[in-house]
Amino acid sequence: MINTSMVIEQEISVISAGLRHYEYAQEICDMIEAAAKIRGTGIAKRNPLYVVQKIQEGKAIIAFDKDKVIGFCYIETWEHGKYVANSGLIVDPEYRSIGLAKMIKAKAFELSRKRYPEAKIFGLTTSLPVMKINSELGYRPVTFSELTTDETFWKGCASCINYDILQRTNRKMCLCTGMLYDPFKKDKK
Repeated sequence: MINTSMVIEQEISVISAGLRHYEYAQEICDMIEAAAKIRGTGIAKRNPLYVVQKIQEGKAIIAFDKDKVIGFCYIETWEHGKYVANSGLIVDPEYRSIGLAKMIKAKAFELSRKRYPEAKIFGLTTSLPVMKINSELGYRPVTFSELTTDETFWKGCASCINYDILQRTNRKMCLCTGMLYDPFKKDKK
């Protein structure tokens, strides 16, 4: 029997994206859109130019199996660095259930904490595995009122198929769960 964690360490790399990774922007956006269609849930679409911008800013994590892009996530700041969102998490369907999402999220979390040590880190998700990963990183479920009030962030939800729910509830709830890591309210475990 193959030790999966050993194979992951030998073949898969999870790194901060750099200039040489621009060429993968469209592929990443296609992966995000395909995942939304398969799950039938509201994953907001991303534009390749936006993905390139995140890479240029040093705010992106990318995963490879040799030369094949198999995962991605980026960080975005809101309210002048008071809030940081880890967004756009995607894992190629062939690489799910091996811990890759957890590795990508941990790397994005580490980058967020390093660059913005006093920021609250948050995310919106409909994915139970992502909720579990976030919980392990120290996030807790919160109401949307505890998240950023930045209008630009919330406009990013407009391409989601569930956006009408968010609008009807005056941004109080949707199908996503809001999760927040507050560096000043760390769990004392």
